Amino acid sequence: MKRIKPNQLVVGIGVAVALFTVASGISATVFGFHEESPIHREVFDNIPGFLQVAFYTVIPVLIVYGTVMFSLRVKNWERGAPDRRPTTKKNIKERLGDFRAGVYMQTLLRDPAAGIMHSLIYFGFLVLLAVTTVLEIDHQLPEDLKFLHGRTYQAYAFVGDAAGLVFLAGIAWAIIRRYVQRPYRIRIKSKPEHALILGVFAAIGITGFGAEAFRIALDGRPAYEEWSFIGYPLSAVVDDSSNLSGWHRVWWIAHVLSFAAFLVILPVTMIRHMFTSPLNMYLHDRDRPKGAMRPMPNLMETELESFGASTVEDFTWKQLLDTDSCTMCGRCTSVCPAHATGKPLDPREIVLKTGEVMAATGDPNVSPPIGVDSAITISAPSLFERITSEEVWACTTCKACDEICPVDIEILDKILDMRRYLSLMESDFPTELGNAYRSMENSSNPWGLAQGERAAWADGIDEEVPIVDGSEPFDHEYLYWVGCAGSFDDKNRKVTQATAKLLTRAGIDFAILGPSELCTGDPARRSGNEYIFQMLAQQNIETLDGMGVKKIVTQCPHCFNTLQNEYPQLGGAYEVVHHSQLLEWLIDQGDLDLSEAQLDERVVYHDSCYLGRHNDIYMAPRNVIGNLGGIDVVEADRNGTKGMCCGAGGARMWMEEHVGKQVNVERSQQLLATGAGRIATACPFCYIMIDDGVKGEGVEEEDVKVADIAIHLVDALEASSADDRIPSVAATIEE
Repeated sequence: MKRIKPNQLVVGIGVAVALFTVASGISATVFGFHEESPIHREVFDNIPGFLQVAFYTVIPVLIVYGTVMFSLRVKNWERGAPDRRPTTKKNIKERLGDFRAGVYMQTLLRDPAAGIMHSLIYFGFLVLLAVTTVLEIDHQLPEDLKFLHGRTYQAYAFVGDAAGLVFLAGIAWAIIRRYVQRPYRIRIKSKPEHALILGVFAAIGITGFGAEAFRIALDGRPAYEEWSFIGYPLSAVVDDSSNLSGWHRVWWIAHVLSFAAFLVILPVTMIRHMFTSPLNMYLHDRDRPKGAMRPMPNLMETELESFGASTVEDFTWKQLLDTDSCTMCGRCTSVCPAHATGKPLDPREIVLKTGEVMAATGDPNVSPPIGVDSAITISAPSLFERITSEEVWACTTCKACDEICPVDIEILDKILDMRRYLSLMESDFPTELGNAYRSMENSSNPWGLAQGERAAWADGIDEEVPIVDGSEPFDHEYLYWVGCAGSFDDKNRKVTQATAKLLTRAGIDFAILGPSELCTGDPARRSGNEYIFQMLAQQNIETLDGMGVKKIVTQCPHCFNTLQNEYPQLGGAYEVVHHSQLLEWLIDQGDLDLSEAQLDERVVYHDSCYLGRHNDIYMAPRNVIGNLGGIDVVEADRNGTKGMCCGAGGARMWMEEHVGKQVNVERSQQLLATGAGRIATACPFCYIMIDDGVKGEGVEEEDVKVADIAIHLVDALEASSADDRIPSVAATIEE
């Protein structure tokens, strides 16, 4: 049996709704049921038959038109590659939760002003639509089944007027916000179609009240209509009009035409997101962890000739649905660290430009997600017709855009897939990144230093750190995955030493791999070089599985994310914890005693993107620091899910910033503005970038100390240790 395509299903649904509407009109005419109660509303009162016929003809035609136009957009999504988003018993609860979050406006309300404004319009419109539907249902029922009379009708009239008032208040607010207040993220993307949409919506509300006022006046302003608390007072204003009947028909026709205009613009303007956004949110749940990139086949064995995304067809159907789900709200723009510091990247533009290419190269062509300059031409389905490599490489992969998007658009995936194409197929990547690639290939780390130096940090502490050979069975509880930064970077060697001291103090049985540990491949994968990632990952997995490693602790969120979320794609499954999580647990269990640890200072914690937004770990580092006595923990303006990137993610650690302000400088200034004497990090990249940024502001370490949470703990313990059981980390390095 031939499978029904989604675009055909859309047309089928539209035709069914249109036929039902036609049948509704025929049924009411044929049976002619009338309400006998004195307190009711006569449907089509004062509306001649030919106008009723026109109504039941035009509206169904426009419904079919709208669904056909919408089906063409669905047909465009079908151009995309497969993407498994099935609804199962396991994910149905989460899917429905995501859907409810959308239709209840919960995600939009993260920004209270915009959320309330949209809620007034959205819920007002839905209630008005429900009011109209209820009236039509009552219109079809026999006399003994009709219910819209008496007190029920009065309550119905009150609800209808309340919804109309709320709806118009939302429209007025939207007009003021877009054309008077004009916030940056709205101002830079305002188009003529926004005025058209707001105008049509305003016309629906205003003409509805106008038609109601003349209808009530024409009926002699009966007392029971006082429940129409907007229409009834307005009817008093128009009661003296010379031709109430004629004016009522004019306002009724205007109201119907306003709704007809809404049906016309619905599938061809951004207002389509009324349908696509909830659908997109329902499909948000996927079969890979939040922090994992899309898997790729084994590049050593695959017969694929192209990798990554360069054309519309290279994206999945879900990624193409994203482009028609965008509300153009610009929240992603407002939180992007690259955009905020003058880089060419605007996450919203990545989505919209993809949609422009998809729309212009479809069969047939459809309207773009939002109006574009007529001078812009697209000749092929290549994404790079509209998106530049500079935009793609400016991304820090911080995931702030994905996190804040109220309709769950997956922007980062698109950027990373395009990076894969640029890196693997075109060798189009920043020059400095080429050096990191060669270092990972030749030295198994992006620093390009000798593997034999991986365990050199352990020589600087008194505690004995077991180093195991990669060919031997692993007989310790935890493998301490130090990572490249913790092994080779001078700053982060202190973090490694501090962490080792704390684990030893807590009695944790751990060991390190030393020279047998290779880079996890995170910088390669995040910059699109899947080949190097797979090469390193497969070697690491072979070592870990051969040794029988079960538990891993690491201080690097990038290593944590890769080992925990991406190695399973290649067959390596382990229990991975970040050192902040383990330290928190050890403190809670009493194995790491901080009862005497004291830091009488103000501390601000900088959220790591790969610990926070990629893995939802926000409280563990804060709880670790918060356990110190005398400490005053403060928050930067941007923190938690809204925290700002340090600028090093997505392999930006190995790329230079040639345009605009440096991201780490911007973030460092935000942290310094808190007045904290200590800045705590939980990521080696963040430590490097924030420390450099603070020093770049001319702030000395004596005034503001930047360090990992492990170092702050050691400092506190050192200050409280009368017998010098934990010597200064800095002192041991100097020795």
